[in-house]
Amino acid sequence: MNYVAPVWLPGGNLQTIWSSLYARRTMGPRPLYRRERWTTPDRDFVDVDWLDPQAPAGAPLLVQFHGLEGTSRSHYSEAFADFARARGMAYAVPHFRGCSGEVNLAPRAYHSGDHEEIGWMLQQFRTRHHGPIVAVGISLGGNALLRWAEEAGSTAANTVRALAAVCSPLDLSSSGHAIGAGFNRYTYSRMFLKSMMPKAMRKLEQFPGLFDAEALQKARDLYTFDNIFTAPLHGFKNTDDYWARASAKPHLHRIRIPTLAVNARNDPFVPAWSLPRQSEVGAHVTLWQPAHGGHVGFPQGRLPGHVRTMPEAVGSWLARAVL
Repeated sequence: MNYVAPVWLPGGNLQTIWSSLYARRTMGPRPLYRRERWTTPDRDFVDVDWLDPQAPAGAPLLVQFHGLEGTSRSHYSEAFADFARARGMAYAVPHFRGCSGEVNLAPRAYHSGDHEEIGWMLQQFRTRHHGPIVAVGISLGGNALLRWAEEAGSTAANTVRALAAVCSPLDLSSSGHAIGAGFNRYTYSRMFLKSMMPKAMRKLEQFPGLFDAEALQKARDLYTFDNIFTAPLHGFKNTDDYWARASAKPHLHRIRIPTLAVNARNDPFVPAWSLPRQSEVGAHVTLWQPAHGGHVGFPQGRLPGHVRTMPEAVGSWLARAVL
């Protein structure tokens, strides 16, 4: 990916924040979705938004797994929808539990290593869709998607043709500490906690005693939040155990289908020194690590810019596996 940042938007933080808030997401009209609700094996639900109108029968399907607190209306989701529409592909965004606008039913949420949930979702797509499938995960969703591919090994090819992870925190410990320090702590951590804390408290109303409410309300970074809420709720001993076991980086060599991992080297969430080298990932994984782009930014064009460059590059790479 030969990405060059516009001269009017220097630096990883600006490329991250401006892209999310102000840059154009599509080259055409805003995407329209139709929603399906799927019942999970534990009698909970996930909501899936499909791009509307539907693509022709048998068209390739692009499945996009969103990032932390993302939705089908995140800037990158709408940009990928625009790409899929332009290429005549079907497109769907399954929401992780708690991210579709409704409180879920079970005493669990989602996390960066949620490969079992990813696997179940992909199997549902395989059952429902009769054309080829490719998948892309953004940030947290990308790490979880890679963890699924690592666990699935050669059987992953029975479900998807190829996959990509964009700006994913492949080493969760380094990224977790990066987002909890300095400028990041007072901007990104605060932003995420503003959304995550009320959801956790609503979960406590459903299941009294699920966690220590007083301790959670004192959390000022994701490390503390994960230690009290995310880790114990999903079977991990603590944050360190969660971040170690859920990280995709140590297992990338186990992937057996064509995979692309894209990380900007100026991503404020993902330190460049923590990124994998090609020699560490095996023959099935391709690394794109441009110098600029920020966190799921990659803005391009004249002010106010647009964010279609990355979906075009990543989507085209995936499309070569099915078109």
